Amino acid sequence: MSDLKGDKRFANTLARGLNILRAFRPADDGLSNLELSARTGIPRSTISRLTFTLCSLGYLTHGRHHDLYRLGPASLALGNIASATFAFVDAARPIMQKLADQTGTLIGVAVHDEGQMLMVKTWRPAGSPTIWLDVGFRMPIQTSSTGAGFLGALSDNEFAKLTVRQPQLDTKEISDLMIVSRNQVLAQGFAYVEAKDRFTKSINAVAAPYRPTEFGEPVTFLCGGNSDELTELAIKSTVGPALGKAVKALERATA
Repeated sequence: MSDLKGDKRFANTLARGLNILRAFRPADDGLSNLELSARTGIPRSTISRLTFTLCSLGYLTHGRHHDLYRLGPASLALGNIASATFAFVDAARPIMQKLADQTGTLIGVAVHDEGQMLMVKTWRPAGSPTIWLDVGFRMPIQTSSTGAGFLGALSDNEFAKLTVRQPQLDTKEISDLMIVSRNQVLAQGFAYVEAKDRFTKSINAVAAPYRPTEFGEPVTFLCGGNSDELTELAIKSTVGPALGKAVKALERATA
């Protein structure tokens, strides 16, 4: 976003307030001003003014007996409204739940968020443990199959905008991944990153991009599982093709 900060139309204070809201994770049991400052890079003196304002507007709550902030009712309402506008999620539900049960993998939807892929919806196979990755989990765009699926669906113009707005990304590395991923998506309908290049060796995944009419850029559907169960052989022979077919079915359902 560095290219926007010099634009007179860019409201820096608003951006900082939104960064505070985005700093929260599902596993957090409240965050202090100091923790919010560390996560966002915003000075603590500025954090205190922003958290006061966000509390006053209902986007944060603040307990009386401790100095911890949590997302408030206004944030919950905003999230629910946003979720309700994404019609493709409702259309995807039966398709992706069936895929989860058939493959025994976690199915998720991830969106691009500041150089990372953010999980926003999941479907688990029946009887799966609750410790699997959940909403709010973040994956690096450059070393995850989910990121590869996203990059593989970008146009040249969209990719150029991404590299300008996210200068922290290694341009050559991400460009190389985009080319490989684009070829994978065109040839197979899915993309994946091999074990030697993944950000974690314990989890394996395969991803397929989808373009919702509500968004200006693609989202990524993924199948994930423990690497000893979801092997690269399974990805190439069964799970990857099944995911590609499921996303095609969703495209037909939402056309």
